[in-house]
Amino acid sequence: MNISPEELKMELPERQPRFVVYSYKYLHEDGRVSYPLCFIFSSPVGCKPEQHMMYAGSKNRLVQTAELTKVFEIRTTDDLTEAWLQEKLSFFR
Repeated sequence: MNISPEELKMELPERQPRFVVYSYKYLHEDGRVSYPLCFIFSSPVGCKPEQHMMYAGSKNRLVQTAELTKVFEIRTTDDLTEAWLQEKLSFFR
């Protein structure tokens, strides 16, 4: 399914944590195109502490097992935008 970060954020609950593995079409400054797998941990402010602890406690193991290297966290679904993701990915060139 081909969806933008803005469309993806509409699918995330505002008060429950979620893990998302998202393949993003990234256009590099030199014109190259890549499709990095981004692991996004959505842990909204206001979620139940038990849920946050459950997700946070299993995050590292999941990232290591899946061998994901582009790992990001958002505290509000409003943070998940095209500009935010491009800024985060620009560090990996």
